[in-house]
Amino acid sequence: MLSAAHHQLISTILVELRRVHRILFITGAGISADSGLPTYRGIGGLYNDGVTEENLSIEEALSGEVMAATPHITWKYIHQIEQACRNASYNDGHAVIAKLQERFEICVLTQNVDGFHRQAGSRNLIEIHGDIHELTCSTCGYEVTVEHYGELTIPPPCPACGAVLRPQVVLFGELLPASAIERLYEELEQGFDMVFSVGTTSVFPYIAGPVMEARRRGIPTVEINPSETAVSRFVDYKLTAGAAASLSEIWRRLEDA
Repeated sequence: MLSAAHHQLISTILVELRRVHRILFITGAGISADSGLPTYRGIGGLYNDGVTEENLSIEEALSGEVMAATPHITWKYIHQIEQACRNASYNDGHAVIAKLQERFEICVLTQNVDGFHRQAGSRNLIEIHGDIHELTCSTCGYEVTVEHYGELTIPPPCPACGAVLRPQVVLFGELLPASAIERLYEELEQGFDMVFSVGTTSVFPYIAGPVMEARRRGIPTVEINPSETAVSRFVDYKLTAGAAASLSEIWRRLEDA
């Protein structure tokens, strides 16, 4: 339930929306929270309580270094993330961003590996951290797409060479995929009339950067997040509410206008 202050702020955001054509949505785990997926930090964070059972931080457990040395540890926590995704689907937040394609030119830059934006119908989508359902073999290059991990041995062996498969996601300490970075640069070079940051703590420079650049250029910025983040004090409009409720109300009022 949105407060009167939120409704008033949405009115102001709608005034901005009626003047723009091209919008960048930057999304993180918070937009999938309404699908029942836990965020990793912040309110309801999955890994707020310190170390894993192996006495590692979650960043260490989900790192490229640990995947290479002891893949069963990394796979244990990747499997937990996939299990959370398995019986869930996209929510109204993802759906609204996809519907906005009817009225605006939309680009979605997401850190999420759950595939929900794609399921919802977002077309111009940059999955900067990959997709948990795409598996690859670092040894022989074998690739496969799986609907879920339910029938996999964890960690899964490569059927071609016997090495351990890994999801095509960016683990901590690894470089971002060059193709995704290139696409992001191309989109940023075209420019945006408005930038939304939704459900992300914005701790990575490539996530906070487009918001900060928009601010520098005088382009309207909106953050939807119940928590304070790295960009909260810089955005023009801050909705301290959930993504699905906020975006649904924005869409409802756009349709009624």
